[in-house]
Amino acid sequence: MNSSLLTLIIFIPLAGAILTLLPYGKWLRWEKAREERLIKNGAIVISLLPLLLSILLAYGYNTAVGGFQYQTNVPWITALNVNFHLGVDGLSVPLVFLTTFLTTLGLYYSARVIKVRVREFFFLFLLLEVGMLGVFAALDLVLFYVFWELGLVPMYLLIGVWGQAKDRPQYSAIKFFLYTMAGSVLMLLAIIGVYLAVGTFDMVELPRLKPFSDNFLLSSLAFWAFFIAFAIKVPSWPFHTWLPDAHTAAPTAGSVILAGVMLKLGAYGILRINLPVFPDTFRAYGLVIVILGVISIIYGALVSLAQWDLKRLIAYSSVSHMGYILLGAGAAALAVGSKELVDSSTMALDGAALTMFNHGISTGALFFLVGIIYERAHLRDLKMFGGLSSKLPYYYGLFAVTAFTSLGLPGLAGFWGEFFVFRGAFAITRLWAAIGIIGVVLTAAYILWKIVQYVFLGQYDPHKIEHWTDPKTGADAHEPSDVVRYEKVTLWPLVFFMVLLGVLPSILLNFFNGAFLTLMSGLAAK
Repeated sequence: MNSSLLTLIIFIPLAGAILTLLPYGKWLRWEKAREERLIKNGAIVISLLPLLLSILLAYGYNTAVGGFQYQTNVPWITALNVNFHLGVDGLSVPLVFLTTFLTTLGLYYSARVIKVRVREFFFLFLLLEVGMLGVFAALDLVLFYVFWELGLVPMYLLIGVWGQAKDRPQYSAIKFFLYTMAGSVLMLLAIIGVYLAVGTFDMVELPRLKPFSDNFLLSSLAFWAFFIAFAIKVPSWPFHTWLPDAHTAAPTAGSVILAGVMLKLGAYGILRINLPVFPDTFRAYGLVIVILGVISIIYGALVSLAQWDLKRLIAYSSVSHMGYILLGAGAAALAVGSKELVDSSTMALDGAALTMFNHGISTGALFFLVGIIYERAHLRDLKMFGGLSSKLPYYYGLFAVTAFTSLGLPGLAGFWGEFFVFRGAFAITRLWAAIGIIGVVLTAAYILWKIVQYVFLGQYDPHKIEHWTDPKTGADAHEPSDVVRYEKVTLWPLVFFMVLLGVLPSILLNFFNGAFLTLMSGLAAK
């Protein structure tokens, strides 16, 4: 069972995606509405299976032993020496759970709000889950690349077909596709180069073989080819410009998955491939990566301060938050080869991984919350709101907890990622870590001023938004209605993790710390 568990987690959603395409209405002579209910509910049930299996995966992972577990390694394309090699370690186990968790919540929420092309939407959403899970589990570079590309078309279509018409969804989808495809071409060239250098695609063997270790120029070209592909997906400044457009245009669940999981694919690639496979090259360029991270932190926060579209503001906040991951990774790279800095570099990487998971939880919740208010008001202009705390107290409470998590309030999940990044980075690159702290202040500014004040505080003006939509009936209403049951069911699991991981971050650290301590200790010993 252990060796096949990962395969089941990845391919159950694929089976579910295929099942959504079957013509149940024609076979059973059902009307369209009944068939769509079956597709929606069936997709939710199917998504619960990999979620439960991912919990079993995490429970069964032996953190004391560490390393890659639940491995499957069988020949796939023997002529190219490509294997179907899957496995997870302390870095990927929590990210597999995050993917299945947010996918289930996204499908549950979408079942209530998606009204057109239902079959196609749920097919693409489940197919997207396959690609994301595959990236986190693949231990062969070709397999990694196949899963990486698998998620590109579903997200392109989710944005382009189900996006908001006024937000230019086709333009945003094409921009997302072209940016990601450009990075993928660079990655493919690097993968081919690595294979020609060492004769294998195996991601477990590559750190030992160290491709291009005797040629700094070729090593640099391969390193940057991988890094740019991953930085586009993160996205890091200056490769970030596709993100605000894609987020603004995407349907709510699409934004949740894009921010909660897909951005993490790039960060995961940096930690899984760039650092262990090219450690000396990463060290040589570590300061550049640190600077890119600090620029992303501050730039993303400043641009968020300038936004009046609530969804666009949260999109730019992701650029800022993902900068902490680059800061942590770059700082750790600068410590490669130093036995004295193993603990600090491990802490920086712990913080980067904690930020990946906690950002997925908090920003995913923020996009759900934006979707909730948009379904009622049909606008996202911050100037049009105000005083909603008196009309939507339950919604305000959920938003407040999520916003405080995003700004890194101690006691909530978002604090620990930033704390560990800065704790590790200060011992390695003090100046740039100090500059990066400016982003913490700016984050508090746009969360408290632009969101909390403009949306919830002040006096409610009924003339700003004359017609609201009742989420239960879909009819026009003169007053906004508070959170309904399906919205509570969507958000409460996310709030639960924000609080739980704020109090007990060791739940995640037990996974991350073992993986990164082994990595940095090994790099220091060589």
